[in-house]
Amino acid sequence: MTATAPREEQLWSRCAGCATLLYRKRLRRNLDVCPECGVHSRLGAPDRLRQLVDPDSFRPLPDDPADVDPIGFVDVVPYPHRLTAARTGTGLAEAVLCGTATLGGHPAALAVMDFRFLGGSLGCAVGELITRAAERALEERVPLILVTASGGARMQEGVLSLMQMATVSQAVAALREAGLLTVSVLTDPTYGGVAASFATNTDVVVAESGARMGFAGPRVIRQVTGRALPDGFQTADFLLRHGQVDMVVPRRALRGRLVALLAAGRARRPRPIGAAAPATSPPVPRQPTPHATATAVDPPAEVADPWATVRLARHPGRPTTLDYLESAFDGFVELHGDRLGGDCPAVVGGLARLDGRPLMVIGHQKGHTTAELVARNFGMASPAGHRKALRLMRLAARLGLPVVTLVDTPGADPGVGAEEQGQAAAIAENILALTVLPTPVVAVITGEGGSGGALALAVADRVLMLQHAVYSVISPEGCAAILWPDRSAAPQAARALRLTAPDLHRLGVVDEIVPEPADAAHADPDAAATALRDAVRANLSPLLDLPPATLVRRRRQRFRRFGAARAGNRAGAR
Repeated sequence: MTATAPREEQLWSRCAGCATLLYRKRLRRNLDVCPECGVHSRLGAPDRLRQLVDPDSFRPLPDDPADVDPIGFVDVVPYPHRLTAARTGTGLAEAVLCGTATLGGHPAALAVMDFRFLGGSLGCAVGELITRAAERALEERVPLILVTASGGARMQEGVLSLMQMATVSQAVAALREAGLLTVSVLTDPTYGGVAASFATNTDVVVAESGARMGFAGPRVIRQVTGRALPDGFQTADFLLRHGQVDMVVPRRALRGRLVALLAAGRARRPRPIGAAAPATSPPVPRQPTPHATATAVDPPAEVADPWATVRLARHPGRPTTLDYLESAFDGFVELHGDRLGGDCPAVVGGLARLDGRPLMVIGHQKGHTTAELVARNFGMASPAGHRKALRLMRLAARLGLPVVTLVDTPGADPGVGAEEQGQAAAIAENILALTVLPTPVVAVITGEGGSGGALALAVADRVLMLQHAVYSVISPEGCAAILWPDRSAAPQAARALRLTAPDLHRLGVVDEIVPEPADAAHADPDAAATALRDAVRANLSPLLDLPPATLVRRRRQRFRRFGAARAGNRAGAR
């Protein structure tokens, strides 16, 4: 019996939905969909490709990104050990397979994520590979298909993983500009930074039957709200009812539906894969040199304890966006509403002046008292807040006004209502829009820069950061709860995440650190406002005379440089 038990185990599989014991070959013939209850089992990227593309047509991208450990992250084990285990367990180099193929004879570039590899998390290498797939689609003038399966951005690479949301999004924007179709296929599960960027900002969003998608995961929502979740919450059918996907397709019909989309998307007859790109459509450079910075300010001395910086960034007396609008800018006129049905109090914005020059200022608003914090939802923007910000950014572009954003949020609103209203797609659209906004954008991290909720206002030409602010892919408490035995390890997580201004200045995420008064901004708000005003003025001035096309190109170069190769260089330079 002991000799045959392993083989018997391989022959049978128990359905996770109905617990039926299924013959493995029968299940595989049914595309890993339970014939009894219809539950769609998760697929690895190789199996997914075999089901979707024409036989023997897939050609992987010819080059792999460098191995990266950009912040030297260690929790209970070093990050490289986790990578090694994931590679051994999956046989993959990373959490995505990218290449070109044909579907029903139609050429396309594909990026297929694999949840088995560290939860399909988005890190520098994954972002680099998906971006290269998009760049190949642009070079070959073929559609791009993204198949997502991810828990979100990779914590072990800190805020650099967050930057991949913008990097991939701007590659999607380039395909839009070229008139090339982009399609995302949501599979189970798709959450966090992947959901709030390229999974939802493509032309067509398809959900496989049984898929779940959202910005915040169910466990986080239950912890934050203390509420039971509605039946079917964040499932494919839920997403369809709430207008967040174009269609829900069972696995057996998925290939046919993609073939139909590719056929309809061939408004221009593409060149054969491998043919030279036309001179009028040059490929996007893979590793451009970032443009010269305008600052010669030396960063302040690094604080000894990142956890102390986290507490300073959250201090209730710290100046808010409305405080800075009153003291650092002149003539603020607030504009309300997303024009779709909401006016989120966690985001304020409107017209203001700096040295007599009109501009648009948009920022997160917390408050100082408990009542103010509750009324402003602790600075956590709803989809209406992100859409209000987007409306004001676009208004600024039409009027030819520069945009200044003030970022201070623990993250986007993780509530049930926010998910019903499309939180992930709202963040994704802001990120996508900022990559093409034809007017100068200066972002200032003034307090907490929390995850995708912060990035939704921080895709900018220049990113500044107050001395005692923080900017992170996840909160230290959240990181500790996932990777350490308990949440009491938050101070350790804060150190591991490299979330302070000096850390991020060294990594190139932040262009300039704005010094704070002694004992931090809350000790002398007027001095903090003066420092912020001077820093915004100095960084905005060189951008004002640049042509819009140059602004957009340089902004894209700024975020394109966060690929795996440059992250590896930064890691080696520590």
